[in-house]
Amino acid sequence: MNNIFLAFSVGIGLSAITVFADMLIKNASLQKSFSGWHMLFLGALIYGLTALGWFWVMRNMKLSTLGVLYGVSCIVLITIVSVFYYKEAIRPMEVFGIILAVISIIILARFA
Repeated sequence: MNNIFLAFSVGIGLSAITVFADMLIKNASLQKSFSGWHMLFLGALIYGLTALGWFWVMRNMKLSTLGVLYGVSCIVLITIVSVFYYKEAIRPMEVFGIILAVISIIILARFA
């Protein structure tokens, strides 16, 4: 298997793990007072542990390409989670903004 393809796949997986950590932190923020501290701590721990994976990905991929991969995958995954898990409504202008963000990241990648 090509190292770039593997690094790309691992990068998307790490983005998904990061979004899971975001979910833990969001759930912690929804708790009354500070009773969700354990979810906050676990989310922060997961953030830190993904740095080990990003270290490997960075050894096999240009940082500019990695930035685009991370940006696009997180935008898409967080939007999916917010709509389907948290039942947050996305207005048409927000969808338009997300589309523009993805397009801008793709354009940046072409010149990176």
